[in-house]
Amino acid sequence: MSTQSDVAETNRLEAFSDGVFAIAITLLVLELHAPELEEGQRLWPALLDEWPQFAAYLASFAILGIMWVNHHSMFRQIQRADRGLMFLNLLLLLWVTLLPFPTSLFAEHLEDDNGHVAGAVYSTTLTLAAIAFSLIWWYVLRHHLVEHTMSKAEIRKSLIRYSVGTVIYGATIGLSFVSAQLTLAVVFLLALYYGFEQVRTRGGTA
Repeated sequence: MSTQSDVAETNRLEAFSDGVFAIAITLLVLELHAPELEEGQRLWPALLDEWPQFAAYLASFAILGIMWVNHHSMFRQIQRADRGLMFLNLLLLLWVTLLPFPTSLFAEHLEDDNGHVAGAVYSTTLTLAAIAFSLIWWYVLRHHLVEHTMSKAEIRKSLIRYSVGTVIYGATIGLSFVSAQLTLAVVFLLALYYGFEQVRTRGGTA
């Protein structure tokens, strides 16, 4: 049974994480800039030329937003936070705060010869974030930090649901060298996959 101090510690961790997610999402939009118009150029075509910026922004916003929702859903089920969980959460936040950089890099080079490398950097960041997220869930189950009891089959099923996305994120690293644009589409679709509840428990969804 969790104590009041356990709950307070979890609340502090969640509040800190919420702030980090909010800052990361804010940094994404700061990379959007109005197009510089040449003499006689119309605004609408210039905005269309900026589609890589908007596409990368929307993909990363969806990824961070859905990651935040699932983070909140996960921590609603966690009884207490120990040092191991705190460090794993910091590992996740490391990749969350880094994401605006590869997003900007990917948007800038999406249509040129460097798009493959930029896409690989972007996909690698997402893969590492997905691994960190899966490690958190694995850790809280292994150390019995959740408020419910799950059978081995339920634990295995929930871990597989996380791992499927992680494997696909990893595959997009290689996909980046085939098509940078396709990579962006796949990671956006994968964000939609993670929009569905990943933690299925005997007591229902969080």
